[in-house]
Parts: sequence; structure tokens; C-alpha cells
Amino acid sequence: MRRSLFDIEVRDLRYFIAAADAGSFRKAAAALGVQESSVSRRIRDVESQIGASLFVRHSGGINLTMAGQRFLHRACLALDHIRDGAAEVAAIGRSEVGHLSVGLFSSLASGFVSKLFAAYDNKYPNVEVKFSEGSAARHLLSIDRSHIDLAFTIGNRQPNPYDAHQLWRENVFAALWDGHPLSARSELSWSDLAHESFLVCSGGPGDEVRDYLNLRLCPMGSRPRFLIQSIERYSLLTLVALRRGVAPMLESETAVSIPGVVYRPIAGERLPFFAIASPRNDNPAARTLLSLARTMAHPSAPFGTTPASDLDGSNAAPLRMRDPSP
Repeated sequence: MRRSLFDIEVRDLRYFIAAADAGSFRKAAAALGVQESSVSRRIRDVESQIGASLFVRHSGGINLTMAGQRFLHRACLALDHIRDGAAEVAAIGRSEVGHLSVGLFSSLASGFVSKLFAAYDNKYPNVEVKFSEGSAARHLLSIDRSHIDLAFTIGNRQPNPYDAHQLWRENVFAALWDGHPLSARSELSWSDLAHESFLVCSGGPGDEVRDYLNLRLCPMGSRPRFLIQSIERYSLLTLVALRRGVAPMLESETAVSIPGVVYRPIAGERLPFFAIASPRNDNPAARTLLSLARTMAHPSAPFGTTPASDLDGSNAAPLRMRDPSP
């Protein structure tokens, strides 16, 4: 039974091109390291499939027919495309090129995340990284829908089907206006802040910030007063400078300098950060980023492990992850 044109294999094209270059089935076979009969048989099969003779056979060797000359050009192009495609895919597999979408809770200005992506960009300069900021719940939903590859979030106490890797902790600060009565202190307690008005964003990370402040202040009998603002998180600092309220900030966020704003640490308050990813995600760039993050966070730990002291979240208050369902 006659085979379809689509049955032509890459090996057939290689044999045909080698024969055209060598002008002989015997020389082509020697260059390819196969039997002459294999080359001859394969080319006869291709000729049968396309319904045209590719070579004129004679005692001195072979010559391309008109059809063979046309087919040679196409065959060379096809092999070039296959080689280029294979090289591109191999580069993606090695994370030399590719795309990566990352969800963030806090700033890239400084701290662990800043150092991580500086190291990642240096090691994988041809991977295009796209960042998005939002709440943990929104990031979980985006991971579930494959809109992002992984997210760096605060807290991981709610059950979810994702892989969570605790990487680092950050101290918590209060952003105050310069001249605030509490600004004279070098360190604050939650009771110091019990009667303050807190500036928070509407939606996004603001949801977790409100949950967190309720978790800390409600047990003291103080219900936090929130001033919800529909602005970017760092624009809140301008409102702090205008004495409209105070704002909780992470240590990495205190790298942002705003005239009229001072930062004071809250005693003993450190929050754990996690990298969250779906076990179904097969993006090689995501795997290399997570591997680098874990190496940087726990350089002395065996690969694939996390120190036990970082697994239980002791002495920390992770933010509550809401149900990611829409």
C-alpha cells in the first residue's frame, strides 16, 4: 500500500540531502554511517510517496532531476526549521529562554525578592519575567487558572492544593508621620497602635492587611479603625506624610523614602513569606526560579528540604489566605 506524503520522516530527508551532496548513494551511506542499501531503499520510498524521481541513476553515481532540485531546497528548509525548533525547545528546557509570570505581595525595591530576581536575571538573562501585585487569594486563583506560574505571599495556613515553600521572614514596621508622638520611640508594641487610624488599600493586599490588623488588635479589645483608600499601596505613604493615618509596612518596603514619613519596628513581629506554585505547572523557568529561591533562602539545607524551624511558622502570624474561589 502506498504511504502518505505525511509519512516522510526526518531520516528520509537526511538521507536524501546527503545523497544529493555526495552525488553517490555509497558516499552518502559512508558519511551517514549506514548501509548503502538503506540509503537507496529510503530514497526509493520517498520517490514512491511523492510520485516523482529525485535522482537519475548512472554508472558514475547519481544526479538530481528537476523535481529533485526543487525538493532539495524544501528539504533543507524543513531540516533547518526542525533543528531551530529543537534548539529553541532545548533552551526553554534549560531555562535559557522563556517566559515567567510572578505574583507579588510586597515591593521589589529591596529585601529577599529584590536579591532573588537580581540573581535570577544574571543567571537567566533571556527569560522574560512579568510581575503582578495582588492579594494571596487572587494569586491562588491565578495559579489555578495558569495565569501566573508562582506567587510570593505571606502566610499559608489555609488548606490548598498548591506546593508551598517558606523562604524568608520580614519584620513589620509602622509608617508614621514625622512628629507623631510615637515617632520618638525606637520600637513600638501593638498596644501603642491600638487607637490609631490605619490607612489600607481597597482590595488586593489590603484584604490581608485588614485581616492581619484585626488578628493582632481585636484580642486586646481594640477594634482597628480602617481608612480604606482606592490608591496604590505606596501612595498610602503620601497620606501618612499628610497626617491622615498610619500604615503597617514590611521591612523591605521601608526602602521607600517619603519626606515626612518615618518607620518604627513593631517588637517581635516577623512574618513568613512563602513561594506558592501548582504541582501541575511544567514551566522550566518556574522550576529554576523556585530552586534558586530555596537555595538562597536555605543555603546550608540539603536540596529539596526546608529547615524544620521554618515549617511550623512558630513565633509568626501568617496572614490568612482566603478561599480563592470566585
